[in-house]
Amino acid sequence: MTDTPSAEQPQSGAPPRDAVPAAPVAPAAPAAPAAPATPAVVPPLRATAGAYYPPHPAWAAPRKPQPSKLRPPEPARPTAATLGAIAATAVLASLLLGSGAGANLLLIAVPATVAGALAARAAGRRPRPWTVAWAVGGAALLAVPIVSDAGWPTFLAVVASLGLTGFALHGGRGWPSMLFGPLGLFDSMVTGVVWAGRGVRERADASQGRWGPALRTGLIAIGLLIVFGALFAGADAAFADLLGSLMPDVSLAQSPWRTLCFLLGLFGAAAIARTAAAPLRWDRLSFGAGKARGRVEWALPLVVLDLLFAAFNTIQLTVLFGGYDKVLRETGLTYAEYARQGFWQLLMATLLTLVVIGLALRWAPRGDARDRRLVRAVLGTLCVLTLVVVASALRRMDLYVDAYGLTRLRISVAAMEIWLGVAIVLIMAAGIWGARLLPRALAASAAGFVLAFGLIQPDAVIAQQNVDRYERLHKIDVDYLSGLSADAVPALDRLPGTLRSCALWDIERRLREDDDSWYTTSLAEVRARDILAARGSGRGGMPCDGPSREEDYDPYAP
Repeated sequence: MTDTPSAEQPQSGAPPRDAVPAAPVAPAAPAAPAAPATPAVVPPLRATAGAYYPPHPAWAAPRKPQPSKLRPPEPARPTAATLGAIAATAVLASLLLGSGAGANLLLIAVPATVAGALAARAAGRRPRPWTVAWAVGGAALLAVPIVSDAGWPTFLAVVASLGLTGFALHGGRGWPSMLFGPLGLFDSMVTGVVWAGRGVRERADASQGRWGPALRTGLIAIGLLIVFGALFAGADAAFADLLGSLMPDVSLAQSPWRTLCFLLGLFGAAAIARTAAAPLRWDRLSFGAGKARGRVEWALPLVVLDLLFAAFNTIQLTVLFGGYDKVLRETGLTYAEYARQGFWQLLMATLLTLVVIGLALRWAPRGDARDRRLVRAVLGTLCVLTLVVVASALRRMDLYVDAYGLTRLRISVAAMEIWLGVAIVLIMAAGIWGARLLPRALAASAAGFVLAFGLIQPDAVIAQQNVDRYERLHKIDVDYLSGLSADAVPALDRLPGTLRSCALWDIERRLREDDDSWYTTSLAEVRARDILAARGSGRGGMPCDGPSREEDYDPYAP
């Protein structure tokens, strides 16, 4: 019996009766080449069950470089006028700076200042009142070598002038700007030359056809000046002397030194222009206040210090009002030893007091008005007592000078002590009216003291005091006074006979050997030359040993 398929069951290979017949299938076309796979765009953050995960580093977009906190973006290339001012500074430095200091420093500063002003203007910066004040102060400090012949006040004035230049270029009014502003010039020493060099290259590429005529014109003008200047100098001796005093020495023997001066002027002017265009933002540095301490924890050490200052000042006031004899009997010191022993300790105490005040303000309690009154009372008392210490130190220096005479070291530290007293007064004023202007006020007062110190001609003051002392006590150290600068000549000219000759001989010899170019000659040197030309030193062959030396000369300090 053969099994036959049922009507309900389809035959093998046949579709079910209720199936839809399939459409005819067209023949497959040849496959096109596959396009390169493009990675899917991954969002910066992806969410999964409410949590966010950063994208994988391989898929993250590259970060843009963030600008530095202190350093601004690179400025635009310097203009032609800025490059010309930089070149003029370098040329003047090579011609005028090799023979000494005088009016040449101010002459070199003029094109350098112009370069900075032009670069700042091109960068969109505008001068502010404090910028002008710092610039004028820096120029005034460069008048010190015009007035004084001494080198050490000139050095202080030049350093202070560079500091004020840094303040003018960077701006700012906070402590970071006052402390670090001058350092920005050194930061731009190399980058400034690179920046200027790129500007020169770009302008040379853009105006190749104009360099040739300009170079030929300059060479022709220089040639005419040399030829006709030489002819006129040979025709008239007076004109030759005038030309020789006006023109710097450009001999080949001085080429290395003048090349160094050229590079100094080039790097300095480029640094000034680069800093003016894009100064460092020192005020972006922030120094957070220290953790406020409790009233007792903060005030107790300072109150103890106030009591110590009060006890010391009580004894000092007793001494100042005539108790020296008793003090000298009890200590076993001489009058001059007592003065010398105390001054340096009091100077150090004044400096440490400023440090203590700064640290105390950092950790001072500042919760409410009572805390502020406590801070003002404790630190104000300390400042007042410190002023008495300053007065005592200056009194001791006065005794010291009366016993042994005035020297450069003694007048310098006395001037520093006076400025420390002024700084304490400014701190007291800041405690009453606010400390917003305190950084600028301290910087301006320091620069003002350096300027006044140079203009009074400290060598002249030293000579004047020692000559006055000789007229009272007939004691003088001529060997020391003969090493002073030409500033001392008017005072030393008052000495009698042998003392005058021995004091002026070395100064006269140095004046004969020094360069007398107009741009390196100070007013003090001109006055000294006039005095010595009228009377001379008068030494001849006389010895300067023994009688001209002071028998009780102080061996402990110069």
